Amino acid sequence: MDHLTPETFDQNARDALLDPQLGGALRNLTKVFGERREVALTTVADWEGLRERARAIKEETLLHLDRYLEEFAGNAERAGAQIHWARDAAETCSIVMHLLRERNATRVVKSKSMATEEIHLNAALEAEGVNPVETDLGEWIIQLAHETPSHIVVPAIHKSKRQIAELFTKELGIEPSDDVAVLTAAARRILRQRFFEAEVGISGVNFGVAETGTILILENEGNIRLTTSLPKAHIAVMGIEKVIPRFADLDVFLKLLPRSGTGQQLTTYQSLITGLKRAGGEGPEVVHIILMDNGRSRMLGHPVTRQSLACIRCGACLNACPVYQQIGGHAYGSVYPGPIGAVITPQLTNLKQSAQLPYASSLCGACREVCPVKIDIPALLLHLRAEVKEGSAAGTSDQKGPVKRNLAERLGFWFYAFATAKQWRYELASRIARLIQRPAVHQGRIGKLSGIVAKLAPPLAAWTASRDLPPLAPRSFREQWRDGLSKGLDRQD
Repeated sequence: MDHLTPETFDQNARDALLDPQLGGALRNLTKVFGERREVALTTVADWEGLRERARAIKEETLLHLDRYLEEFAGNAERAGAQIHWARDAAETCSIVMHLLRERNATRVVKSKSMATEEIHLNAALEAEGVNPVETDLGEWIIQLAHETPSHIVVPAIHKSKRQIAELFTKELGIEPSDDVAVLTAAARRILRQRFFEAEVGISGVNFGVAETGTILILENEGNIRLTTSLPKAHIAVMGIEKVIPRFADLDVFLKLLPRSGTGQQLTTYQSLITGLKRAGGEGPEVVHIILMDNGRSRMLGHPVTRQSLACIRCGACLNACPVYQQIGGHAYGSVYPGPIGAVITPQLTNLKQSAQLPYASSLCGACREVCPVKIDIPALLLHLRAEVKEGSAAGTSDQKGPVKRNLAERLGFWFYAFATAKQWRYELASRIARLIQRPAVHQGRIGKLSGIVAKLAPPLAAWTASRDLPPLAPRSFREQWRDGLSKGLDRQD
């Protein structure tokens, strides 16, 4: 498929709405995960208390990120791991390629990793003659289809069983079958062989513990454990925001993440890796951890955007979002879809190119309600909308001063303040507004404006382009009250 981009989000969303198969898959996904989450929350005594603790841990870490990163790097190196620092996507890919060249490695297996998706590591390796094989079943499916993930947790949710069967027949040469057992057996057979042949395994990181230099990787299939133990070398790509202070902090996040994302009490596998393998144990001969910035330090500088880095990639906000539920992940044109993608992508990449994404929300607040670390995503969306409208004075690239409103906006607020400062002005403005709205009112609603009316009131035209607007009542409450409404209420009493 052609890879979509954030610049065309509006058209991407319209196209997605016309896909009935996608709509059915999304409804099923969000319903199942939503119901599981509700059940899973009942197994925790103090869910809100856990969320508060997680938020506090993340706030403390992000405020002192330099200190915790240094502590993590020092302890990881003492345990035998090798630490590399990468400023951006290009440098991260370059470090990975350098490490592969050092070992003359061309056979690579990869576990599911949003960080490597973010930097398009697969494409970079393929350009250098290395063929990385995704080992998560969902990621492998979309790799075979030359697509990008549609969901943070369930990357191939947009595909039906029939589509996967046809893909396997075409790409793997197996006999046509839509039997799930047959399809998974074929995948297992092929991927197991890739594990045995691999010279290097590449993974992401869910959490890095500063206190011990440990990395934790969560999964449900077992492919990550094979990726990090069978090959002789392991390369872990870790966003700098993934560090947490103490080993005991994992207790909080291991209760929050699986319950929020998939409705599980605990993920099936938790791989804790501290340096090299011990004598007689399993694991690689060498471990490399790449600490990747790629725009994250820029987000640290503003108190609003900083909270974006608290995300633990559970996917709960996608499952709750009414926009994502209708259009899926590909419409966002980013590896990070849904509400969190709408705030992370513009900050990690280019706000100008991603200017449509902060508007991909109804601001209903469902994402904030389900976020396990209590990220105020609606506030972030509004902040980025201000930056889109007003430029860098509003946000992440220049943190100086308040938002500078444009002339039209300042005049609008001035007129509103003037009209509402005195009762007679307010009543006069209301009467004038009732007269002005008459040509636009049809069947009791103000629908899509066009023609001269749209040109005279562009903001109103933009509002009504996709929604109806209730008109002002024919008579104000004060008028009705003076004409006898108060007497009628007195009689009822």
